[in-house]
Amino acid sequence: APPSVRIVHSGQACNIEEERYTERVYTIKEGETLELTCLVTGHPRPQIRWTKTAGSASDRFQDSSVFNETLRISKIQRHQGGRYYCKAENGLGSPAIKSIRVDVYYLDDPSVTVHQSIGEAKEQFYYERTVFLRCVANSNPPVRYSWRRGRDVLSQGSDKGVEIYEPFFTQGETKILKLKNLRPQDYANYSCIASVRNVCSIPDKMVVFRLSNKTASPSIKLLVEDPIVVNPGETVTLVCITSGGEPTPTLTWVRGTETLPQKSVLNRGTLTLPAITSEDAGIYSCVANNNVGNPAKKSTTIIVRALKKGRFWITPDPYHNDDNIQIGREVKISCQVEATPPEELAFSWLKNGRPLRSSERMVITQTDPDASPGTTNLDIIDLKFTDFGTYTCMASLKGGGIADISIDVNISSTTVPPKLSIPSGKSPLVTREGDTVELQCQVTGKPKPIILWSRVDKEAPMPDGSMETESYDGILRIVNVSREMTGSYRCQTSQYNGFNVKPRETVVELIVQYPPTVEPMFTEMRQGLGRNIVMNCRVLRAYPSRVLSYEWRLAGRVLRTGHFDSQDSTEYSVSSLAREGYGVYNCSIMNEAGTGRCSFLVTGQAYAPEFYYDTYNPLWQNRLRVYSYSLQWTQMNPNAVDRILAYRLGIRQAGQQRWWEQEIPVNGMIQKGELITYNLSELIKPEAYEVRLTPITKFGEGDSTIRMIKYSAPMNPHLRNFHCGFEEDPICMFTQEKSDNFDWTRQSASTRDTKYTPNTGPTTDRSGSKQGFYMYIETSRPRLEGEKARLMSPTFNIAPKNPYGAINSAYCFSFYYHMYGKHIGTLNAYLRLKGQTTVDSPVWSLSGNQGEHWRLATANIHPNTSFQ
Repeated sequence: APPSVRIVHSGQACNIEEERYTERVYTIKEGETLELTCLVTGHPRPQIRWTKTAGSASDRFQDSSVFNETLRISKIQRHQGGRYYCKAENGLGSPAIKSIRVDVYYLDDPSVTVHQSIGEAKEQFYYERTVFLRCVANSNPPVRYSWRRGRDVLSQGSDKGVEIYEPFFTQGETKILKLKNLRPQDYANYSCIASVRNVCSIPDKMVVFRLSNKTASPSIKLLVEDPIVVNPGETVTLVCITSGGEPTPTLTWVRGTETLPQKSVLNRGTLTLPAITSEDAGIYSCVANNNVGNPAKKSTTIIVRALKKGRFWITPDPYHNDDNIQIGREVKISCQVEATPPEELAFSWLKNGRPLRSSERMVITQTDPDASPGTTNLDIIDLKFTDFGTYTCMASLKGGGIADISIDVNISSTTVPPKLSIPSGKSPLVTREGDTVELQCQVTGKPKPIILWSRVDKEAPMPDGSMETESYDGILRIVNVSREMTGSYRCQTSQYNGFNVKPRETVVELIVQYPPTVEPMFTEMRQGLGRNIVMNCRVLRAYPSRVLSYEWRLAGRVLRTGHFDSQDSTEYSVSSLAREGYGVYNCSIMNEAGTGRCSFLVTGQAYAPEFYYDTYNPLWQNRLRVYSYSLQWTQMNPNAVDRILAYRLGIRQAGQQRWWEQEIPVNGMIQKGELITYNLSELIKPEAYEVRLTPITKFGEGDSTIRMIKYSAPMNPHLRNFHCGFEEDPICMFTQEKSDNFDWTRQSASTRDTKYTPNTGPTTDRSGSKQGFYMYIETSRPRLEGEKARLMSPTFNIAPKNPYGAINSAYCFSFYYHMYGKHIGTLNAYLRLKGQTTVDSPVWSLSGNQGEHWRLATANIHPNTSFQ
């Protein structure tokens, strides 16, 4: 049978309503528990998967689908609302899909802000001014607002000086109270009450604002300089004070778009940053808010002094083609440093340790506009032999407190531009996956430049994930090399720390050998004695791929070996399977780098039987203490192995240790899909049982299947008799009425919480069992007198009218009831005929406490058409 599915809820719903296209909307309060269960039918037993759409990006539920019947989310949050789908599939027909929309209700605390009409004095509120009080609260469903002045409710038209309106652009979320030309009586306490009309038992929320003739928007002063320039390690204190505002504003500090540093110490308007670092630099703002007018904001910038990244480059005479340094030519030494703040940066030059001043032949320039900022240049015009030596570029900050940076550059007759080469035998470089490898690039030249390594394929990253890696000795070391690292690597001189000439480059080839990747990794093959079996092991990837050999083994015994030529797979077949042919076959495929292995488990073990769940559970017996059960199953792939000779049936009572076992013989071959039936009798009501079924062949025992059997009185509306004990979750096809105030609950005495209601409710079901189930209502809080819970039976059909005379359509309707407790109310039984929407009077009724007993009620009914 193909799958079918329906969704039921067992969590804390406020309301459930049917929507168009049979989709349901399930409403729940934020913070409560969502519990949805997917009830499925179908054979074989369908696989179930819950997924979700329409959630926010932060709720990646669809990435981690739930694969069991019940979806449970405790303390549900507003972003977890959306549409939840239950999908069931068993390989027959299309998958069955049902969805339910979950709507999360919430109401946040409201806030009131006060504004004056634009262009008027903002210092304070006084006569002949118009004032607006705006109330805002986040909620679902949309919130309704009401206003009070003191204890008086304000409504449109109740006071000529007051207007209440909802601006169109806020879609009803903001309620504004307009006070025209302030009067003495307008200075008062105003309350805004936000309400979602008690949906989901969410109470109203209120906020109070006191309006007086001193009410004023906030103003602040910063007792700090702007900007603040400090050295690392110092403590910085930012002080912000309020200079006006009624009610007293609250002060907070914020830092640009980032959070405040963790070490920050906040004390009202004072922010202290101990041991400051470069990471703590930025714009810090003090914000004052008292919900009157716009918040006041003042900012200061903290700059932390820093000197870093000194680099240099030499530019030979730009008017000559060759890149060597020669006597009589011009040479330029450039030196660059990153500094904060840049305007405090100062440079000085030394030659052989002595200060160097700018002259006609030695020209020092600061911050070349053509180069990056923070750059100084030394131009040596008409190079002489006496100019060879060590030149030092010194960078310092005028504010002090930061160590200077010095960069030495040697200029000599041996100063030569860089050259790159690959050592002999180092390209191509062959290594094995998992090894450590060093790519080498020989660099000559004086001064020696930094080497940059990158992939020739611009899209591919370096082994450490970056696009470029620096090296000072020309060696790139890769630990635990992987097959993805095979390829060409570019080695080139960096632009800095060397000659300002076109970068030199060369390429190293890296080849990573790896063992074969094969499929299948593991396969189970079931086959009967005397039949043929073929196993195939295929190579997906390997390097080197030419030199491949294979070896087939069974339980350590070599069966066959060989080499691959042009094919990419190897096959092993057994023509007539004998008992010693069962076991694990391993096929190993080898190259220089290692081995890949395919494994095949060949077994004569029968597949598991599959229980048939769609038959109705117990068989009705008109006996008081026992019931019987029709166990039905099909055999998965019965022809895959030898003929099934029998089934071993094990049965034990739920919660017990001991299994009772017997064999069920099988005559002849079982066909695929054939339904096998076996009656279990003498089962004790209302106990549940665990049943284990194991097929047996000549090979021995096959795979077992286990299922639970639960008791419920049998039900078929078309029989003369209809019995229901509510033992199963579908409650005998009874349904909860949609238009009532609350629902009936299915429970047993063993699951009922008596802590809150010790003096109500049954202590057993009507047969005396604490495990047996019944339908129950709780009449304590939050239930109110007059609320109704209705349970509807399935529709019963009656025989068509007899044309030759009247038929007797009298039925006896009976049930057990337990009415115990002071607030039990009234139990009514109504008859609803087909086509009726309302019913008048009950066919049976009883009110008040009837004691702690189960009692039997009976009523004769005379329907003339189908009825509930």
